[in-house]
Amino acid sequence: MLAVCSMFNLDSEYGTAGDQEQAIAKLVEQIESSQERCILMGVTGSGKTFAMANIIERLGIPTLILSHNKTLARQLWQEISELFPSNAVEYFVSYYDYYQPEAYIPGRDLYIDKELQMNERIEQERFSTVASLVSRPDVITIGTVSAIYGLNPPEVFQQNHLRLEVGQESDPQEIVRELVGLHYRRVSGEITRGDIRLRGEVLDIWMPSRDDPIRVRFGWEGIEKIQVCEAVSWEVLDEFEEAWIHPREFYMTSEESFNLAIEDIEHELDDRVDWFQKKGMDIEAYRLEGRTKFDLEMLTEIGSCKGVENYSRHFDRRSKGERSFCLLDFFSSNAEQFHGGSDRYLVIMDESHVTLPQVGGMYGGDFSRKKNLVDHGFRLPSAYDNRPLRIDEFQDLVPKMVYVSATPGERELRHLAEVTSQAVPEELLHVGGGGGSRNPDSKKKISSSTMEQTISKIEGVVRMEIRPTGLLDPEIVVKPTKGQVQDLISEINERVEKDERVLVTVMTIKFAEEVADYLDRNGIKAHYLHSEIDTLERTEIIKALRLGHIDVIVGINLLREGLDIPEVSLVAIFDADKQGFLRNERSLLQTIGRASRNQNGIVILYADSISPSMEAAMSQTISRRKRQDSHNKIHRIVPRTIQKALPTMGAEVGSLLAGTAGKGAKGGKRFVGKTRSKKGVTGLAQKFSLGAGMWNTSDSVLDNVSQPEFEPEEVEGETVITDQEQLVSKLEREMRAAAERLDFERAAQIRDRILQLHNPTN
Repeated sequence: MLAVCSMFNLDSEYGTAGDQEQAIAKLVEQIESSQERCILMGVTGSGKTFAMANIIERLGIPTLILSHNKTLARQLWQEISELFPSNAVEYFVSYYDYYQPEAYIPGRDLYIDKELQMNERIEQERFSTVASLVSRPDVITIGTVSAIYGLNPPEVFQQNHLRLEVGQESDPQEIVRELVGLHYRRVSGEITRGDIRLRGEVLDIWMPSRDDPIRVRFGWEGIEKIQVCEAVSWEVLDEFEEAWIHPREFYMTSEESFNLAIEDIEHELDDRVDWFQKKGMDIEAYRLEGRTKFDLEMLTEIGSCKGVENYSRHFDRRSKGERSFCLLDFFSSNAEQFHGGSDRYLVIMDESHVTLPQVGGMYGGDFSRKKNLVDHGFRLPSAYDNRPLRIDEFQDLVPKMVYVSATPGERELRHLAEVTSQAVPEELLHVGGGGGSRNPDSKKKISSSTMEQTISKIEGVVRMEIRPTGLLDPEIVVKPTKGQVQDLISEINERVEKDERVLVTVMTIKFAEEVADYLDRNGIKAHYLHSEIDTLERTEIIKALRLGHIDVIVGINLLREGLDIPEVSLVAIFDADKQGFLRNERSLLQTIGRASRNQNGIVILYADSISPSMEAAMSQTISRRKRQDSHNKIHRIVPRTIQKALPTMGAEVGSLLAGTAGKGAKGGKRFVGKTRSKKGVTGLAQKFSLGAGMWNTSDSVLDNVSQPEFEPEEVEGETVITDQEQLVSKLEREMRAAAERLDFERAAQIRDRILQLHNPTN
């Protein structure tokens, strides 16, 4: 990582507005007074991201922002990057966030190998994050809860690096030897990430964390220049006095520790094979012996192997059951190195009402998956110790945390009461104390109350209810379920005439698809959105809605937290009176909030009765609406719809795949490349079967979705074109694989997509 030293500088043409300033000041005061946990209750559209940015700037300490899903994490990263152009704003997710990790399903005797298709890019961003954390003080990281998964200790990463500076008297061959010791590959021809190339007095180094290689030029007196170059043309983009070269692999260790680890793995293998044989499980013993010996051979020969993280306990010299190191350890190390104490960093948990439960559930899910692998001879028992943090370990590690949500969960509320020495309300005794890290005091809820009633019993919850735009909470209308679809069509047509958009929430995936299909047949451009749609395609669908290529999205809970779509003026909720997770008080409030970014925002609740959750959600919305209206009248504010620049279809998708999204080349961005890929985004969209790329080849209502305005470019005499045959071949392989694992529904979906590609006009 290139050496830069600056603190956090918020760059925005806007200042705080509404009740942002008082909320920010109060939170900063709480954190600086050593309050371990704080809560920011900010309504949808109140500027929670801007408030987070102000808090970071005023505290001046490294910050980790956790999100419960990768789509929102990406959105947050984009926004924070624009607000802090001169600081290191990093993006940290795991390939587990995109693909199924290694697993075994005993009932089907089905082993699922770890998907490796996009791991290189994800690993690149992860490398960039840890490289920034060990080399500079001004780091903001946005990530998912995968941040609690295991990493190599920060000390190992710090010790295994190479610093180069202009004027340094060094022999190029000696530097090459040191880089090879950091696991870099030496090549003589084309160079890719993780490679080095020495040609005469020029050394090219391409770190795994960068999109742009570094060129080191030597002279008679050592290093003359350190340049950052464009990856294709090798045009010089910038020059630096110093460069920090991190290892090629995450898992580095000394030769002595490495040899000890190999011996420990061999001993564990012998013990486990003996155990299987005594149990009469010869197949499992044979499988484990073969797989582990292959890994040992790879480790011995090249220093790494596929799934090396499963042996991390041995390389880290940890005891059985001891937690693994994780990103929080890097933040702690950064705080100690640059800010005067290991506790001088902040964690902001966005949408905490869903993120905190997710953190709590990660350990159990990982253990369950690992158990099948260990029990059936795919992994050694030490694989258990390559794990995410338990919730108690997580809470113990985080020194300061701000829970951010429009609907704070019961765990967060109880946690705030505990850290501020307040009496815990009776209705919270059934949830675990310490932010979910301790057992609850009661097995069932002792008393019932609304979220607002509970919050009123706890001091210290910081509120942001006044939107800078003056927008009010949306109007709420309750309508009967009889004839709801026809009524909805009428309401949608009114919005379409005004060039506004609509969100519809239903209870099941099947019903979402049926409603979207019915609307489509009735001349309304609709599309469904649910968990079975790929992440990148979800992003494209939402952008298509904003652009007007579609008018309605029908979804389930994906239409709740964090979606920023100011064009939406109507939210319709089917089965609003059904009690359950999707229709509880917090879910209804989150869904209602999707209409709060438009001055004409209305929410229609289709229900035959008023459930307690509906009553609570409507009561809070109406109450806030009155306070917001009163504030507007006092300050003579006229509500106006949020103006947000329209996206380009596929543009951010291409940036995500290329790792270059965000502003500019300088100012701490991970990647310096200033020119786009020669393939452009279109080819990538087609290659990865992304929404916009697919829509342009089908006869759906999305036929007119615009593609990125990239013209085919000449590369060495050849025109780069979309390879449809390659895409079809890929889809056919996926279809066969789905059929083999008996997932016939998925196979049928892929089959239909293939038919659309073959017959785009039918």
